Amino acid sequence: MSKLQPPSLSLLDKYRGEDFQALYTTSVTVKGGEAEHGRASGIARSDDGALTVDLRLPAELGGPGGGSNPEQLFAAGYAACFHGALSLLAAREGLIIHHSEVKASVTFGRDPVDGLYALAAHITIHLPGLEKAAAEELVRNAERLCPYSKMARQGIESVVALTQ
Repeated sequence: MSKLQPPSLSLLDKYRGEDFQALYTTSVTVKGGEAEHGRASGIARSDDGALTVDLRLPAELGGPGGGSNPEQLFAAGYAACFHGALSLLAAREGLIIHHSEVKASVTFGRDPVDGLYALAAHITIHLPGLEKAAAEELVRNAERLCPYSKMARQGIESVVALTQ
């Protein structure tokens, strides 16, 4: 069994082109479960079978709890992506960030603009043993590199299409 390796630092090379260059695509399908409601009783499965998650409405929103929810999945993705950006940048700079942690807190709430719903995300980073100025620069640069941070700041291309 070989030791797991981090991604190549070549991912930090800037892309110059006119169109979006796809590097990886995945799909996750959610089905409604016993309540016929994906958020309340659904199952999320990735197209490669590596991810299978039981979805449940959290008790705080009137559900039974006992499963994951979209906010947790978003927080996991955001934290993992930001941690990856930190790690790549630290490796490029020769910085050691052992025992680093990224915590993403995602809040589901009411949107005062349209009265419907919105999300808020807060990211906290713990970089023990790193000088404060170096840690601040690393976090600023990771925020520029992380696609989740960019999406939260600038939006994302989103296409919704009905298939029958």
